[in-house]
Amino acid sequence: MTPFADRLHDAIAQKKSCVLVGLDPRADAMPEEYQKALSGSRADAADAVLRFNLKVMDAVAPCAVAVKPQSAFYEALGWEGVRAYSETVRAAAERGLLVIGDVKRGDIGSTAEAYAEAHLDLIGADAITVNPYLGIDGIAPFIKRAAAGKGLFILVKTSNPSSGELQDLKVGEEMVYERVAQLVAAWGKESVGRSGYSAVGAVVGATYPEAAARLREMMPHAIFLVPGYGAQGGSARDCRPCFDRQGGGAIVNSSRGIIFAYGKSRGPGWEKAVADAARKMRDELEAVRREG
Repeated sequence: MTPFADRLHDAIAQKKSCVLVGLDPRADAMPEEYQKALSGSRADAADAVLRFNLKVMDAVAPCAVAVKPQSAFYEALGWEGVRAYSETVRAAAERGLLVIGDVKRGDIGSTAEAYAEAHLDLIGADAITVNPYLGIDGIAPFIKRAAAGKGLFILVKTSNPSSGELQDLKVGEEMVYERVAQLVAAWGKESVGRSGYSAVGAVVGATYPEAAARLREMMPHAIFLVPGYGAQGGSARDCRPCFDRQGGGAIVNSSRGIIFAYGKSRGPGWEKAVADAARKMRDELEAVRREG
């Protein structure tokens, strides 16, 4: 299999886009056509979520390079929701979209191996998000899959307001997130592809642009998955430090800002608002990327 970073790099070049769309299907915000099913059985609700995802992916496919289903919204629907998650991954691949499973797993030994097998081998996501708190014991099974063409994005400096409670603590002269960045850079050395980027990427929020600029220097071969754009307050300009000097090396996520772009107008034709929001995001980010 072509290395994950190279596949992502090629998709970005082909579509001239670094848009990543988060598939976080909150029932209370979904269009009217799904509300009856969502208030029924878990099986009906899971089917509605899948049908919604299919329409969203059709709408964003021209502008997005990847989608990022957040597993929590699917797990909340029981095994039927996990099925919808798995079928969403398969359907994304059919539409030429890479899939980053937002699962934030982190454990050790056989448990980490089981998570890697489930999400990367069985369900078949191209990459997943991983929590590094347990050190290399919790990362090694995912790195093993990276050698076979899969990818991972390790939480480094996240976009949420309270991230600094832990990530900004000082360890000697360094912040915790800087120490994690050093580990990410080391863990990714063996999986750098022809694109110059590694299969071991980093989650770095747009809401902390100064930290992002520092982290870009520390992890020159890591692709950044950038949350925080749009609904969380980050702008395209805030994302600029996450890119390299050529405007590469990052994908920017928007979830509710894209998939619920129709706002209160949840009747027929909502897909156009979703497509327009994805296009607007792509254009804003491309203008910033081209500045170099």
